[in-house]
Amino acid sequence: MELDKLDISILGVMQNNGRLSNRDLAKEVSLSPSPSWRRLRALEDEGVIKRYTAVVDRQKVGLSIMGFAHVTLNDHSSDKVKSFDRAILEAPQVLECHATSGEHDYMLKVVAPDMASYQDFLSEFLLKIGVVRTVNTSFVLKQQKNTTVLPLDQIRSGR
Repeated sequence: MELDKLDISILGVMQNNGRLSNRDLAKEVSLSPSPSWRRLRALEDEGVIKRYTAVVDRQKVGLSIMGFAHVTLNDHSSDKVKSFDRAILEAPQVLECHATSGEHDYMLKVVAPDMASYQDFLSEFLLKIGVVRTVNTSFVLKQQKNTTVLPLDQIRSGR
């Protein structure tokens, strides 16, 4: 899908408030409600807008530990990698999983209520997948920035 300036404007407004009514969205992007709704629906249908969600403060719900686990596999055969990928999809503690270049194969963003819970996740789950050689975790001491807002001003519009 080629995005024009209005599409990018709609995305920018929706990133900041996904609960905005269509009438308010139309006003924000200087459109009437019908074209605003059609454009938003097209962005959803094309998968540009993947979903709507609430951003929950992890610390306020008791998930005070966050770490980035750098994982190296001991076997890179297709079936073993698929096994690892399936296991990670089932782990609710893993917020993000990225296959990476460089020294490690994966980087996982993991949350836990406390260090003992993280240790349980590591020893009772991650290392028992059977294909993990090493895990090196860097724990977050202070979060400087946390956003889901993409830099849409970096996109070149098609029209």
